[in-house]
Amino acid sequence: MNKRPVADAPIAGFEQFGLAPSIIKGLQEAGFITPSPIQTQAIPVVLAGHDLIAQAQTGTGKTAAFGLGAMSQLDHKGGVEMLVITPTRELASQVADELFRLGKYADIKTVAAYGGQSISRQAELIRRGAQVLVATPGRLLDHLRAKRMGKFAPKIVILDEADEMLDMGFIKDLELIFEFLPKTRQTLLFSATMPPAIQKLAQSILKDPIQIQTSAGSTTSKDIIQRYYVIGEHERTDAVVRLMEFEEPDKSIIFCRTKRETEALCLSLAGLGFGARALHGDMDQNQREASIKAYKKGEFEVLVATDIAARGLDVTGITHVFNYHLPFDTESYIHRIGRTARAGKKGVAITLVNAREYRSLERIKHATGADMQAEEVPTLKNMEQSLDAKLVQSILDQPVRQAAARIIKTLEGQIELEDLAARAVSMLASQAEASGPDQIGMKFAQIQALQEKGGAPSPSKGRKRPFKGKPRRGAARGKRD
Repeated sequence: MNKRPVADAPIAGFEQFGLAPSIIKGLQEAGFITPSPIQTQAIPVVLAGHDLIAQAQTGTGKTAAFGLGAMSQLDHKGGVEMLVITPTRELASQVADELFRLGKYADIKTVAAYGGQSISRQAELIRRGAQVLVATPGRLLDHLRAKRMGKFAPKIVILDEADEMLDMGFIKDLELIFEFLPKTRQTLLFSATMPPAIQKLAQSILKDPIQIQTSAGSTTSKDIIQRYYVIGEHERTDAVVRLMEFEEPDKSIIFCRTKRETEALCLSLAGLGFGARALHGDMDQNQREASIKAYKKGEFEVLVATDIAARGLDVTGITHVFNYHLPFDTESYIHRIGRTARAGKKGVAITLVNAREYRSLERIKHATGADMQAEEVPTLKNMEQSLDAKLVQSILDQPVRQAAARIIKTLEGQIELEDLAARAVSMLASQAEASGPDQIGMKFAQIQALQEKGGAPSPSKGRKRPFKGKPRRGAARGKRD
């Protein structure tokens, strides 16, 4: 194994690597300007055709690090030319989306293959001319054994988050997969750590690899309070709405992974009375600029965005950042939560994770050194107590106006004073009633079990329809279906 340290390159754009012009165009549209350390070191090695071991604790910028050089080498002669193996379906989906964006103008078709979807449909999409396949080990083995993918001789193979695949018990599957792959190929292995089992695997599948190592080199602001909540996959919308109702942020961003997720969540929030708009990469420039301008002016309070769309976003006064899904890597996490706590102000970053994502969350915590605390999503009783306390304080703070005195005088003799007060408070309370499932997500005991054992009891089964909370400030009051 050739442990050749790669010298730090001077700060420069991606043009320094000699990437295909079509790839550069995709980069520019995605908002990439300066390569990260892992990209600076890995891209030249990939373009030179060497096998590679890239050890980066957090995987910062990994997809572009292997994807840019690999996609620049595709010759479009038919069949899958580039194979990316990832440990989870969530990561497979994210990597496929990122590669699609980067290869958008290079006429590169990307397909993601993982469990939970029709295997025959996946095989059909692959046979239709996909040059890039992103797959989980189990589903990839299913396709290879079924021989449904047509010509399958990828010349570039990438193992993404190899140590994660080791932790999840996929090493035997990987060994079987490589028996199906051509002997002449370029193999790239990305891993945060290099335990003995990964070193052994590397020796068996790589040929004279170049080894590079980097770290995120980034920390999160001490002015950001960071919390996470462990929830069931079907509870995400309930959880984010409950937390927004409880926190009452002045201005917030909710980060989602995909355009579809962004639009669906934005529609749900708008239907619940939140002032919300979406921001994603498929919007044209005029739409994006109009949304950002309106957000800066305070015309709405919740921006639901993808990472790419929010790249470089600079808006003052953002009090809360919500991660609807755990971000792809540490760099994305730092970028996301960095939208708050600006100009010396404090901010709050809230992340929703399911049990399967917990190990990835721990890696982000370790890489950033963040004091990220586990919390329980407020129960319905917590919400009622909070709303009651706010209502009491609002009544105490409310100055008595002349109109109120006139109305009370009019009601004299028609109703007892105590009954009048009860009716008035009831009218106010009806405008801010808590509803929805009592419990959302895991309790502390379940989270502790997850921390200690790497597994936990399933979270509570909340309803799958959107949570109906109280109207936001400035929203129309009244009954909502």
